[in-house]
Amino acid sequence: MSAEILRVHPDEPEPEKIEYIVRCLQKGSVVGMPTDTFYGLAVDPVNLHAVELIYEIKMRLRHKPLSLLLADVAQAYEIARSLDSQFDRLAERFWPGPLTVIVRAGTRLPLRVTANTGNVALRVPDAAIPRAVVRMLGLPVTATSANAFGAPECTHALGVRDQLGDRLPLIVDGGPTARSLPTTIVDLSSGPGTWQILREGAIPTHEIALALQ
Repeated sequence: MSAEILRVHPDEPEPEKIEYIVRCLQKGSVVGMPTDTFYGLAVDPVNLHAVELIYEIKMRLRHKPLSLLLADVAQAYEIARSLDSQFDRLAERFWPGPLTVIVRAGTRLPLRVTANTGNVALRVPDAAIPRAVVRMLGLPVTATSANAFGAPECTHALGVRDQLGDRLPLIVDGGPTARSLPTTIVDLSSGPGTWQILREGAIPTHEIALALQ
């Protein structure tokens, strides 16, 4: 099997193409899709078979939870719990953008998506295609990077095809991604007033600290 390559306008995604992508996700398919950092693997997170496929495709360790892409900040309040003023400050300052925030997962998410941690990693990407997909699907989609375990992340659709093209039914080509650095990951899951940077990426640590003062 060789992946279908679907070209979509990166700034003004064609509605009929977004609808096609959403139908693929609703059928349980894994779709390669651009974000504002790297290309990612998108599935419907409540479809546990599709979630399992991601781990198989990437040969990813199963103790690692999957991050989720949102259409907007309001969606975070639907799928997470115990969000506080720290979350609000980070979301207001850096979303849409390359910031992943780890928070406590709500009851709507299967525990499998959290790798049995009870936490979920969320972000609103600064990219029109994934936001349009999430909006039409009515659910967040997974955002783990579209690369084989141990291989470099992909900033072009052809890189995804070269690494995973025989394992995916569809790769969305939205052109090159806007950045070549990963997201910065901030963990807020330990409780009010506590935070930890798990990975410094496109947003420097000092900017996070300033936002949380």
